[in-house]
Amino acid sequence: MIKLSHRLQKIADLIQPGETVADIGTDHGFLPMALWEAGISPHVILCDINSGPLDKARVNIEKYFPETEFDVRLGSGLSAIHPGEVDAVVIAGMGGLLISEILSEDMEKTRTFKRIILQPRNAQDKLRAWLVGNGFSIYDESLVREGKYLCEIIAVLPGNAEYSPGNGSALSGEWVDLEVSPVLLKKQDPLLVEFIENKIRIEKKILSAVKNGAEKNKYEKMERTEHRINLLEELRKRSLT
Repeated sequence: MIKLSHRLQKIADLIQPGETVADIGTDHGFLPMALWEAGISPHVILCDINSGPLDKARVNIEKYFPETEFDVRLGSGLSAIHPGEVDAVVIAGMGGLLISEILSEDMEKTRTFKRIILQPRNAQDKLRAWLVGNGFSIYDESLVREGKYLCEIIAVLPGNAEYSPGNGSALSGEWVDLEVSPVLLKKQDPLLVEFIENKIRIEKKILSAVKNGAEKNKYEKMERTEHRINLLEELRKRSLT
């Protein structure tokens, strides 16, 4: 039986029973294989842009399910799957900007899937801004620890999906909303306080560097950074109540 990491299990928990899944950038293939093994997904597609990761996935298929033929495809982004071919698309472990590029390459195709589960490694704020700007609905988010990092998992619906979350999850596009999602605040995610405190520490380091520097517009940058810290401190207080 395949045992998923906490990060991959959080992603797996967002897939509904009976949904077919395409894992983009599948690497070792554990997530789609686990979804199939658990009887959650009747059909899974393992996709990657490089043959190396797919070879690793094939080794794991042979190890765990030697008598089962999985759908393994070589291709860039969503190019290896057809419009509406699966219910859910997972794109995990990539940078936020790369994820937005993958989704934007063929928006007509992207909007044919029921749900899209994203786990950006960085530029999460830029990814959220792109999602908001392109009509996607962020209906769920969660935090999960992986080593020394806190990973952000973002579940979205295409703009043409008939879904009314009713949870105030629509982002305003303001900096603080893009950095700390209102969905996490509403859920009071158990890792939220630590998540915000990490961001405060980063901003304080930036503030210290600006204070000790001699760059142009120094005081303007200090004021902007102090404002960010104040916003995050307010969010931290709200998350403790």
